[in-house]
Amino acid sequence: MPFHDILGQEAAKRLLQTALRKDAVSHAYLFTGPAGSGQLKTALMFAQAIFCTGSGDDACGECLECRKVQHGNHPDLTVLKPDGASIKIDQIRELQRLFSYRSEGIHPKVYIIEGADTMTVQAANSLLKFLEEPPAPAVGILISDNDTALLPTIRSRTQRIPFGPLNPELMLQTLSEEGIPAPLAKTAVALSSGLDGCRELLEQNWFAEMRNLVLQLAKESLGKNSATVATAGQKLFKSGLGEHIAVLFDMFHLWFRDMLNFLYRRHESIVFIDQLDFISRHARQRNDEQWVAYMEFAAESKRKLRSNANAQLCLEQFLIRLES
Repeated sequence: MPFHDILGQEAAKRLLQTALRKDAVSHAYLFTGPAGSGQLKTALMFAQAIFCTGSGDDACGECLECRKVQHGNHPDLTVLKPDGASIKIDQIRELQRLFSYRSEGIHPKVYIIEGADTMTVQAANSLLKFLEEPPAPAVGILISDNDTALLPTIRSRTQRIPFGPLNPELMLQTLSEEGIPAPLAKTAVALSSGLDGCRELLEQNWFAEMRNLVLQLAKESLGKNSATVATAGQKLFKSGLGEHIAVLFDMFHLWFRDMLNFLYRRHESIVFIDQLDFISRHARQRNDEQWVAYMEFAAESKRKLRSNANAQLCLEQFLIRLES
């Protein structure tokens, strides 16, 4: 896959292609930016370009080396992902063992570490030594959406490649061309920073179901329906949506913002476009300060989840505050 197949991220692509063109590829990179903005896809493409025998600053996609990467079986490419919630020291030790052997070709070996900021302290310290003194020529690519969580000594030993959110209109256009219905596409784009994140959400069966549930609960809460609280938790957890409750609060946040956007005549920014008629009839039931307060309720509930608060209790408290 050539660089131009990756939408956006022009600055990142330019930095990487310049390094390839000048034969000045660094020993370690830190791809940092919002989750879902294309870091992994770009890392795989960069690895492919490093191995490629048919192009100087890109991946030809046709040579044997490129095809090995595309098929996920290149012997000199290793991808590490968190084991559970974190990357552990045993994973870094295994990486070091694999890289104690020389590359099968003339190129350096490449390793990619997704969620690098989840490394345990022991794993990070072990990686630090490996970054400084790899046993064989190697290129490391660390991917993180929170680079400040990495050890400063690791950050200082890597070249930072910044990634930014992709243009929402560009994402919407691409998803539309792929046949995604506009209401679902707009919701996914509002919750993601790139096409990878959008597609990941849209491929999940629960995503559309969660959107429908949020709309139902939001409309019931506006009617001050006391039955909402009693049944919301049951609906959510019986349907298996409970593990995605953080997304529920994100969607509520978007719903309240849509009410503000209508009040401020920013109709083009409304996410729940299929609910425009309902929004137009109910946006003025609250003033802008109340809608902002509701947005904060949603954000506060999500913060509680991060602090390991009971998910069902968070939801019930949230809905009670909306009905009060």
